[in-house]
Amino acid sequence: MTPERFQAITARYPALKIAIVGDFCLDRYLEIDPARAEMSIETNLPVHHVTRVRAQPGAAGTILCNVAALGAGAIYPVGFCGEDGEGFELGRALAALPGVRLDHFITTPLRRTFTYCKPLVVEPGRPPRELNRLDSKNWTPTPAPVAAALAAATRALLARVDAVVVMDQVDVAETGVVTQTLLGALEQAPQGRQVPVIADSRRGLRGFPPVIFKMNAAELVALTGAQGVLTMERVGAAAAQLARQNQRVVFVTLAERGLVGAAPDGSVEHVGALPLRGPIDIVGAGDSVTANLALALAAGAGVREALELAALASSLVIHQLGTTGTASVAQMQALLPALAHVR
Repeated sequence: MTPERFQAITARYPALKIAIVGDFCLDRYLEIDPARAEMSIETNLPVHHVTRVRAQPGAAGTILCNVAALGAGAIYPVGFCGEDGEGFELGRALAALPGVRLDHFITTPLRRTFTYCKPLVVEPGRPPRELNRLDSKNWTPTPAPVAAALAAATRALLARVDAVVVMDQVDVAETGVVTQTLLGALEQAPQGRQVPVIADSRRGLRGFPPVIFKMNAAELVALTGAQGVLTMERVGAAAAQLARQNQRVVFVTLAERGLVGAAPDGSVEHVGALPLRGPIDIVGAGDSVTANLALALAAGAGVREALELAALASSLVIHQLGTTGTASVAQMQALLPALAHVR
């Protein structure tokens, strides 16, 4: 990608309106100072002293943070939180981000706030070390009124925005935002509108309507039944077959092997991962890819261009330790020369 083309695509971002539909959670980090460790007199168990607490949007919120960092003009989260302390923190964190409009983000007593609580040991001169997480999730079906409100918001936004991202993060189907009711709403885009809708699901995309699929290699195998060693040629062939079937682009993340994009016409593009520049933390890399693919496509980028922008962003994010990072346009532009060495 030339600097001129990079500038032409990213210059359109401030005019874009993006909807992010999915499971928003609170990422709460508890920074622990091991130098202050002691034993509890009452239980005789180790005590971890938390010296700093920080919180940021996670799951679909990580995608939102990346979209905000890229400078999108308006961002509409479609999701819910509970009437609890975590919900207050999540709403405050979302509202603090530039461009965010909370018109379609629901606070409800019928759900608890999805939370990843991450104890993090922080020692001078060492990368942060995460301990066992303490998660809070919903394990019952999403109440019908909540599901209906989210589906209605999605239908309304399909007529107004330039791209939609759908992020399904829950472990059990029908317990989060992306219910069958919401998937039905995705198929009701206004006639004549070619809005990119890109979907990602930790349980796989089987049963999703024909939108732009973004997945990892294991999810591709599970969805297509690809056999044998997953060579780059097999990945491309499986992705191309799925793209022809859905008549939508398919994107596949391959960790250190980079990214693949297949178009409905059977063409396949591969962009390798950028070289490592030090210690890495892969948390959030896939979400940065999703955000960049969505904005790039909304701005008129081709498949390869979208992959190259996503590769730049994910390379920046994995080098941010102890947090779920983001990448700005300025940071990506500074890294642009590194694309010339990618195979």
